Amino acid sequence: MIRVAVAHLGVDRASNTPVVVLREQDGDRLLPIFIGTSEAAAIALELKGDKPPRPLTHDLLKALLVGLGGELRRVNISGLRDNTYLARLLVYRDDKVFELDARPSDSIALALRTQTPIFANEELLEPGATLVGDVDPDPGNQQAEALKKFLAKLDPEDLGRFQP
Repeated sequence: MIRVAVAHLGVDRASNTPVVVLREQDGDRLLPIFIGTSEAAAIALELKGDKPPRPLTHDLLKALLVGLGGELRRVNISGLRDNTYLARLLVYRDDKVFELDARPSDSIALALRTQTPIFANEELLEPGATLVGDVDPDPGNQQAEALKKFLAKLDPEDLGRFQP
């Protein structure tokens, strides 16, 4: 696992879909993850340091976690299955460790609120790695290959800024 941080939060201009781009802490490899609008808004608010008048879902989850004596110590973006990224939350309470399945977008929003380190499976960061699932190796599948090449060369500046 490689430590990553949020490098950019934007909107893919082609699909008008929010995307969070993670960058390895000590390198240049990127991991773009397309996310929902509400999760993008939650991440954007935390990145800006804005506090809503009422707690959002991720604020509530943080309060619940802390109130029950738990501590989120690590977020792992662990893999990719059926074009969906997978994440795990490692929560510690007393001498117990709880590993919880979660969406990466929710995990990132919670990690930002708790100052928890985020890690990604190294295979997801490799240059030329398949970022959208198993690409059909059939040369006739040009759309999948074009998308694979685009994502391998993705620069966060190619994406618009997300505004909640």
